[in-house]
Parts: sequence; C-alpha cells; structure tokens
Amino acid sequence: MKPQKIKNVFWPWRTLIISIGCWFAFSVTIAAQTVGDPAKAQMQEMDRREMQLNSLGEKARPNDPKRAQAMMDQVGEDFQRILTRHNELVRAIAANQSLSYQFISDATGEIKKRSVRLQSSLKLQKPETTTQDRGTDSALSGMEMKDEVILLCKQIESFVKN
Repeated sequence: MKPQKIKNVFWPWRTLIISIGCWFAFSVTIAAQTVGDPAKAQMQEMDRREMQLNSLGEKARPNDPKRAQAMMDQVGEDFQRILTRHNELVRAIAANQSLSYQFISDATGEIKKRSVRLQSSLKLQKPETTTQDRGTDSALSGMEMKDEVILLCKQIESFVKN
C-alpha cells in the first residue's frame, strides 16, 4: 500500500511539471509567429489584391479583335498627340518666344492626360519620381518655366526612344 500512496503524492507534481513544460513549449511557438512591420504587411496585401484584380480583368475579357484594334488605335492616337504637343513646345522654346502660361498649361495637361491613359492601356509601371514636387501655387519665373519645359521635353524624348 505504501507504493500506491507515493504515486498519489507525486501525481499533482508530475501534472504541474508537464503543464509548465507544455505552456513553455506553446508560448515559444506563439511568440515566433509575430506579424512584423504592419506597413509592410499592408503593402503586401495591397499588392496581392492588385494582382487579383489584374488577373480577374484579363480572364473576364475574351480576345475580341474589334476591342484590340480600338485599343491599338487609341494608343497610336495618344502617342501621336503627345509627340505633336512635344513638338509644339520645342518649337516655342527654340523660337525664343515668351512662353504663355495658358499654352504651357494646355500642352502639359493634354500630355499628362494622354500619358496616364497610355500607362493604363499598356499596363506600364508607375514612374519613379526623381525631382521634387513643387507647389502648384508658387509662380515660376520665365527662365525656371523654360527649364522645366525643357526637362519635360527631354523626358518625352527618352520615352519615345525607349
């Protein structure tokens, strides 16, 4: 009877030690499952959703020759119009004319509109911004405006050559 009594005395201690061991083992694995940087996780989730939307749109549209031709025509028209507005800007700069803000605003507005449409039609990556964004309310002097227009023309030329 004595051996049975000894087993009963150690039973609670053995259960306690096993419980502590399990608690320690499971808490270590839970601690190892940290999410990390929440901003990175959010960006990954947004990328995953964007990929799903892009693949969903491709699957939903059958290869329609009329639609493909219409898109090619639109891309060609946008490209030609960007080149036309670029040439108008270059001619105005080369002639040493004073550049009117209305002319520059109209030309750059149309270039931006058509370039955004080209970007979405061709599914191009978003360009990396290398220059500082200036406030729209700050007025540029004539020389600064000319320099900015020249920079725009060079970027258009690099796009065309690519």
